[in-house]
Amino acid sequence: MPWQQKIGYLFGQPVGISFIDGTGTSGVLCEAYGGSVYVMEYLYHSQFAMKHYNYNMIQDIHPFPSCNYHQQNSNSVVY
Repeated sequence: MPWQQKIGYLFGQPVGISFIDGTGTSGVLCEAYGGSVYVMEYLYHSQFAMKHYNYNMIQDIHPFPSCNYHQQNSNSVVY
């Protein structure tokens, strides 16, 4: 399913965004309008920033997997 069709189900959810240049980012998907998506990203300590990305930069948007995913993965790292 194209990412443009998925985003309506992902508002307010943590997502990973892959860009056409091969980089990516993650955060909470807040809005999409005016040709941009708006994502709340964690910076450091207690600081967050609302960032926006033009639609033409985005290759795909993926929801985060549920937390019980790590129980199925035998290669989990515990800190």
